[in-house]
Amino acid sequence: MSYRTHNCNQLRSEDAGKKVKLCGWLDSKRDKGGLLFAILRDFYGTTQVVATEEPCLSQLRDIPTESTVSVEGTVVLRSAPNEKLPTGMIEIVPEKVEVLGRRTTQALPFEVSRSTEAREDIRLAYRFLDLRNPAVKEKIVLRAAIVSELRRLMTEEGFLEISTPILTSSSPEGARDYIVPSRLYPGEFYALPQAPQQYKQLLMCSGFDKYFQIAPCFRDEDARADRSPGEFYQLDIEMAFATQEDVFAVLEKVLPPVFAKFSGWEADKPPFRRIPYLEALETYGTDKPDLRNPLIIKDVTQIMQGCGFAAVEGKIVKAIAVPAFTQTRKFIDKTAEDFKTVTEGGAMYWFRLDESGAPVGGISKFLSEKLPALREALALQNGCFVALVAEEKRTLVQKRAGILRTMLGTGLDLLEKNVYRFCWIVDFPMYEIGEESGQLEFCHNPFSMPQGGMKALEEQDPLEILAYQYDIVCNGVELSSGAVRNHDPEIMIKAFSLVGLGKEDVIKKFPALYHAFEYGAPPHAGVAPGVDRMVMLISDTVNIREVIAFPMNAKARDLLMNAPSPVEQKQLDDVHIAIVKEEKKN
Repeated sequence: MSYRTHNCNQLRSEDAGKKVKLCGWLDSKRDKGGLLFAILRDFYGTTQVVATEEPCLSQLRDIPTESTVSVEGTVVLRSAPNEKLPTGMIEIVPEKVEVLGRRTTQALPFEVSRSTEAREDIRLAYRFLDLRNPAVKEKIVLRAAIVSELRRLMTEEGFLEISTPILTSSSPEGARDYIVPSRLYPGEFYALPQAPQQYKQLLMCSGFDKYFQIAPCFRDEDARADRSPGEFYQLDIEMAFATQEDVFAVLEKVLPPVFAKFSGWEADKPPFRRIPYLEALETYGTDKPDLRNPLIIKDVTQIMQGCGFAAVEGKIVKAIAVPAFTQTRKFIDKTAEDFKTVTEGGAMYWFRLDESGAPVGGISKFLSEKLPALREALALQNGCFVALVAEEKRTLVQKRAGILRTMLGTGLDLLEKNVYRFCWIVDFPMYEIGEESGQLEFCHNPFSMPQGGMKALEEQDPLEILAYQYDIVCNGVELSSGAVRNHDPEIMIKAFSLVGLGKEDVIKKFPALYHAFEYGAPPHAGVAPGVDRMVMLISDTVNIREVIAFPMNAKARDLLMNAPSPVEQKQLDDVHIAIVKEEKKN
């Protein structure tokens, strides 16, 4: 016999008079003495049950909420319909009630319908209860629909879904590896892949033309609001005989309809804006610009020199102009104080132009001779507000100006609503001077092709070489990095030699990839937008853990499964591992 004839979101007024059987969780009860209202909830929705007769009345009264039950009865029209609910026109008069799974605990850690109000650690420890909340569950359902749509669209574009290994070798790819000891080979380790980077390039060398997968990636790195620790998923893509523009064309065709379909918001149509990396830093103060924010950053260093204001003399000065400014001095002072806190000591300088065009407030007394040049450089109009940042280091002034641009855009409610603004950040530097090492290092992906190929590596200053590297950004969130790959062994060796690594080092670190290139590799390129971040944006969610079914907490602990956790000594012995306890320092 079947457990149910209908689900809890299925019955309507035209079903009145039918004998039905429903199953679900006992969501809530209202006991009126000789009349008891109960709400039955399953994955699909809710249905009201109204008991007036024994034994069903007593049975429902005695069953704890969140128990699973079966109810058989007759569909009747409600005397007081609720048109806001899909099943709000009917209710069930029960004839038989059966407990399928009784809740045996004395109390719930939180009300399921209000689980989002509970502390996050409690929610994660009882995630199976948290996910019963329709508001929580719907984000996981949305994720499944988005992944399904991505698969469909990628397949339509001629891409082949191929799974790559989870147990692989450790390689230097930018983050710490999760390593797995081998039982068969004492002292040797597998690693969980930080990404299928080398495998997807090897697939191109194997003759496959267009590859994708929804790939799990494992990185031992700290959590952020938009990054889950431990593992995450990405739409991993690689194409043979492809240029940078070929990759762009695929994502520009796949992403906008997915974002628009599942959010109801407007999404940019192709082609997306291409913004060179250095231009992004100068104009937006970040390589992840939120293009919903209309404010831009301008350099006024030369104009401001000699103005008499000591705080800007000899420094790089950036300005942000806000037209039609109507906020109070209180708003300005609070913004300046918040900016100082967020930047750990940064200073915001400012002035306004009143309705007659005269500079007032802030540093206005220093600007009488500079005002014409500032008007022209910043396209100032009467009634506008100008915020300035001055620092000695270009990287610092760019970063702080970017923070101020975000604060002003958000604080003044200037961001476009209900839209997705995409852009490509292109022309990343191939190399940079490491902040800690002081030595030449790869700026982005070491497998990227330098613009200009071997000639650039041999003749240009390394810090001036650009790479075919790119990021795709949406509403200020970096969805993915990608690159045209360096498929030529000679160019690869030369590229690594500039950071002090010889041919032997390259072969030792990346043996399979190097040897595959020796056998004739096609030019290839790829990208890998993060699935978790896409779902977070589409669902308009701030915390990425809300779109993951069973996430770790911010400290990389799975509170539900109690992981990581100690293992038995025999398990350690099997994989030849000894735990050495650190001695406590006095």
